[in-house]
Amino acid sequence: MNIRTTEDASQTAPFSANIIGGKNVGAADGRVLDVLCPSDGRAFARIARSGEEDVARAVAAARKAFEGAWGRFTAIERGRLLMKLGAAIAANAPELAALESRDTGKPLKHGVADMVAAARYFEYYGAAADKLHGDTLPFLNGYTVAIVHDPHGVTGHIIPWNYPAQIFGRSVGASLACGNACVVKPAEDACLSVIRFAELARDVGFPDGALNVVAGLGAEAGAALSSHPDVDFISFTGSTQTGTAIQAAAARNNIGCTMELGGKSPQLLFADADIEAAVPVVINAIIQNGGQTCSAGSRVLIERSAYPAFSAAIAERFAKVRAGAHDRDLDMGAMINAKQRARVEGYLSRAKEAGRHVLAQGIVDADAPAGGFYVTPTLFGEVPREDALANEEVFGPVLSLMSFEDEADAVALANGTPYGLVAGVWTREAKRSIRVARAMRCGQVFVNGYGAGGGIELPFGGVKKSGHGREKGFEALYEFCAAKTIVINHG
Repeated sequence: MNIRTTEDASQTAPFSANIIGGKNVGAADGRVLDVLCPSDGRAFARIARSGEEDVARAVAAARKAFEGAWGRFTAIERGRLLMKLGAAIAANAPELAALESRDTGKPLKHGVADMVAAARYFEYYGAAADKLHGDTLPFLNGYTVAIVHDPHGVTGHIIPWNYPAQIFGRSVGASLACGNACVVKPAEDACLSVIRFAELARDVGFPDGALNVVAGLGAEAGAALSSHPDVDFISFTGSTQTGTAIQAAAARNNIGCTMELGGKSPQLLFADADIEAAVPVVINAIIQNGGQTCSAGSRVLIERSAYPAFSAAIAERFAKVRAGAHDRDLDMGAMINAKQRARVEGYLSRAKEAGRHVLAQGIVDADAPAGGFYVTPTLFGEVPREDALANEEVFGPVLSLMSFEDEADAVALANGTPYGLVAGVWTREAKRSIRVARAMRCGQVFVNGYGAGGGIELPFGGVKKSGHGREKGFEALYEFCAAKTIVINHG
């Protein structure tokens, strides 16, 4: 992980405190963590190393807000505040983008895009807050039955390090719109934008305790939040393994959760695909954020008759991919930390030892700082169907090419992993595009494209080991509230 404990911590780096009950506070026991920039491996900030006591204080503050000032806000008032927060993020976008880029190691242009998306989430959910309508049901004579949507109460949000700003927006934005009070535990590797968002929320008028942020280690603060008996719902984005542990903790309190977990997303290229349009999209889908994306298009499945031409076109473009420091603004940056770099390099080493064919490699910039966590982008083909590269989530800039015989084989290959998050289908044949899209076992399918426009309005989530529940779009609002049936006997 991108941290060192307080024993090694630099005392000169700026400290970003927790936000609990509207106040900036450190950990109760005073412990801190250093935050390292992935581009050079150097400490540039410090955060609180929070524990159970800090999480308990944050949950209590959220409960007080939900049962007090925040709970008395109307849907219209909540929406206006969310819109103000979106505007504040947009107004501070240059500062926030630079912070996000340095914190995560991603190129600055990607940090800018993340802030545009984060602001848009709060605009979207601000506008949606007063549009979560109930319903009436036909029933017996003399009765009126109404369905209303109540907030859960206190929601816990465990945010990963790859897209902290965006995932905060889509998760917390929807929850606040429904009227919940939130406790957010961002990843220790990248949490500075999330802390700033909470400060901006306070500045625009959110009541104390409506939004709380508690930094720290997943095994300490994250575990305390997911198991706290006064949390009513959990939202988690991250690895399948951690998601399983969080669900087990939530189950002990009999509360619900949304889980957006791993992926091994395929892109299917049929022989009639527009390869000139497909190639830049296919490559961007694996190098975006250095491949550290749950929805990364890490498998490209190519119809056998077109494999020689298509693989050559992809390899030619892939060889031009450049990685470097975040402020160089190249195609991709470093891995988030040394552990993640070692994980990706392990996959590369095992693949090469097994004789897997390297079709092309990108370039790590000559000016990349020696202490950074860089991995050379690598393209493999043809990868056997049983290989780890074809079935396991690498979470790095590693792309695997595979071939299929016909439509039925393509569908079987695409669906043949434990994951089911996103798929891309490239074909000019309209009927086939619909058949294949309907046959995909995943939460999102893009036809002749992939990951369009940030997907603010598009429900997102997985099946199988990619998780359950939906975030983004209007659908997310239903996750953060509970349907209540009211039956009125009026004779």
